[in-house]
Amino acid sequence: MLRLLLTSLTVFLLSACQSYPPSSTTERGEIPSARIKNTILLIGDGMGPAQFGLLETYARRAPNSLYGDRPTAVSQLMQRGKTLLSDTGPHNALVVDSACSATQLAIGEAAGSEMIGLNAKGDRVETVLQQAKRLGKATGLVSDTRITHATPASFAAHQTHRRFENEIAADLLTSGVDVMLSGGLRYFLPDNATAITAEQRQAITGANLPLSSKRTDQRNLLSEAQQQGYQLAFDRRQLNNAKQLPLLGLFASSAMPDALAEKAMAQRTQPSLKEMTEAALNLLSQHEQGFFLMVEGGQIDWAGHNNDAGSLLHELLRFDEAIQVVVDWAAQRDDTLVILTADHETGGFGFSYSAADLPSPQMLPGLAFAGQEFAPNFNFGELSLLDKLYNQKQNFYGIWAQASRNGAANKPTPASLVDAVNHNMDFHITEEQAQRILHRSPNRFYHKGHSYLGAEEFPHVHDFAAFYVYGDDVHLNLLARELATQQNVVWSTGTHTASPVPVVISGPPATLQQFQGFTSHVAVGRQLKSLINTD
Repeated sequence: MLRLLLTSLTVFLLSACQSYPPSSTTERGEIPSARIKNTILLIGDGMGPAQFGLLETYARRAPNSLYGDRPTAVSQLMQRGKTLLSDTGPHNALVVDSACSATQLAIGEAAGSEMIGLNAKGDRVETVLQQAKRLGKATGLVSDTRITHATPASFAAHQTHRRFENEIAADLLTSGVDVMLSGGLRYFLPDNATAITAEQRQAITGANLPLSSKRTDQRNLLSEAQQQGYQLAFDRRQLNNAKQLPLLGLFASSAMPDALAEKAMAQRTQPSLKEMTEAALNLLSQHEQGFFLMVEGGQIDWAGHNNDAGSLLHELLRFDEAIQVVVDWAAQRDDTLVILTADHETGGFGFSYSAADLPSPQMLPGLAFAGQEFAPNFNFGELSLLDKLYNQKQNFYGIWAQASRNGAANKPTPASLVDAVNHNMDFHITEEQAQRILHRSPNRFYHKGHSYLGAEEFPHVHDFAAFYVYGDDVHLNLLARELATQQNVVWSTGTHTASPVPVVISGPPATLQQFQGFTSHVAVGRQLKSLINTD
């Protein structure tokens, strides 16, 4: 599969309180590029080579593939440009998190783990988005997570840790991003709901969103945004009514709905990632000097963390819909650079052959098999598994919530977990398996006060336990372990891997020559800034 991927594979002045050291964006020997008016960066969070492969394998080989004979948007982009592999690693470490990786793409310099918009020394560095803004271009951030989450934040904020989402929200407004579409409303609302204006309250509650806040102060960032000229949108209708820049669209209190939840909604009020991408392009393309836009498929990563193969497939399909919007928009343009990549790979996903459920011998019509049966030694995985993964109705979070509601003391029981899994998937578990999933033991990695490792008891992982870190969510990884044999799916971790990730580049041929060989995200970020400087 990797071989297949490789072969097909208003000028806003920054506030006086923020200053950035000069960043080197050119190198000796660079090839002159064509004029780039627009730059679109697509980031599939957690979308490593195997995730690219899952999307393509489903599209091309699933018996009931949604694509039919149509290629994926990822494949179309590959055919129009070139595909490289990139090292995502942080400064002085092997494995990267989203904040550091996105920061390296944004600033073109090495960064440290979990920092936002800072280089490895801890200095603020102008991001490619802020540079585009300074040079007179329009700018945009779109994500199906929340706008204050690590990846979008890294392009327009500067914080010592990704957890400072209240401060990140304020930074986003300081940077003056022209279009911001995502979740994360709770970081923009004041701690005291009485400080929310009547107009804001009506628009928010009219979109069926809560007025809850995660701030610890009385800053109403919605009002601050409006004072800067931002239109506000909180649902699809309000987004569709927005006709001019700047625009702040916050469509969920925290994260946007996952792909499976979105698919199940009878009447969806939130815009999809595809719709947000369309809206951003429609608005930004009105700007005469061009634009920089980052679009993130962020919940690919979350499905990977949970080792949830069915949800992973649906998140990839959702991201591919958004990529198709970009591919179609840029198809007839010679002034637009499109880059698709990932910040890292999540989960160590892969299909694998096994000793379980060996295929029955069969007769083949070919002459070479005359008088003998075709009998493979192992179960190499039937293509029907792809359709079964697609048939999943809820992601693991939703399944666990259903099991909890129907369990005891708002926790799953073996019986309620069996019922929830077996009603939402084509793959079934037994009560014995459910008991293993629910089993807990003393936390071998207990760390008092740690946000994830602070519990004295932990879901019991038999092997590689150090790589399953996210508290009670590890029960979801254990569910994946019990489903693995049926799915012909293996996972190597509940966190990230250091696997190199694809970088797919489409644009003017002269520009493509700047991207050569095995690269790094630092180099890609540096090249992005160089290309915007040469406009």
